[in-house]
Amino acid sequence: MSLRSFISKLLFLMSGIFAFAVSPAFAQTTAPVVAAPDLENMLVLDLSTGGRVTIQMFPAVAPAHVERIKTLTRQGFYNGVIFHRVIDGFMAQTGDPEGTGQGGSELPDLKAEFNDTPHLRGTVSMARTNEPDTANSQFFICFQPRFSLDKKYTVFGRVTSGMQFVDAIERGEPPVNPSTVAQASIASDNVAPPAFAAPVAAVAPEAAITLDQLSGT
Repeated sequence: MSLRSFISKLLFLMSGIFAFAVSPAFAQTTAPVVAAPDLENMLVLDLSTGGRVTIQMFPAVAPAHVERIKTLTRQGFYNGVIFHRVIDGFMAQTGDPEGTGQGGSELPDLKAEFNDTPHLRGTVSMARTNEPDTANSQFFICFQPRFSLDKKYTVFGRVTSGMQFVDAIERGEPPVNPSTVAQASIASDNVAPPAFAAPVAAVAPEAAITLDQLSGT
């Protein structure tokens, strides 16, 4: 075989390899693009336990509850409110300015928006009385999965960062030295954390939880 013939065959083989590398079938093996966090619907809690917690809210399944949380947060309602009911292995509840579990805001109670989103670790759900349409301002964050609550309480979000600061909340009903929400804000408002709060890295796109991810689809 002549040198010219050998070079021609080599170039032909290389062109085939290049075509395969850029083919649609090969391109499909790359990782899918994940949506960025929805900052307008992200609740930020600066806790007295020392750091910042971010909660991605789900307006698609609980629009009225998400809007209520955003309204009260922007009014400064949650600033300084204690975690008045904290059960180890279950959840931490806050949102009552009286600190007794009996109080709420002056806004009317909400109609339930029960949905298929499960109560997993980090799930944020609205507290209520024995009647379904009585959620107002109080909410709780799950330490561990509690599927018995599914479709009985309105899930409106889930922790995307800072769960270690939730884990550090003082236990008790009520706690002897209760932990507090030092400051609550909406991420799009870009409110600076208190001086004591440990800095938290920016939420990466892969931390943006979607309802499809929660349902496993």
